[in-house]
Amino acid sequence: MIKVIIERVLADDMQRTYDNEIRKSLTAIMTAKGYISGASYSNVDNPNIRTIITNWDNVDCWNRWHKSKTRREVNKAIILMLIQDEKIKVLMSQS
Repeated sequence: MIKVIIERVLADDMQRTYDNEIRKSLTAIMTAKGYISGASYSNVDNPNIRTIITNWDNVDCWNRWHKSKTRREVNKAIILMLIQDEKIKVLMSQS
């Protein structure tokens, strides 16, 4: 299993709009092959910083989703709300 951590920095006053769009993304990701679970978090000190942590069967499953047309479609609106490119980390347990 791997974890994927995505950090996004929203433009001011985009929190509510982002929350609505992230729900659409969640609906789409739940059908992705190898997707296990995920959660979305707001930074306590800065609500414009959002972190998503997802669990996947393996890197191939994540890469397939990351490069998919479906992900591009559901993220179109989200990308417009960001003030910088999202940062993605893919982590694998050492045990």
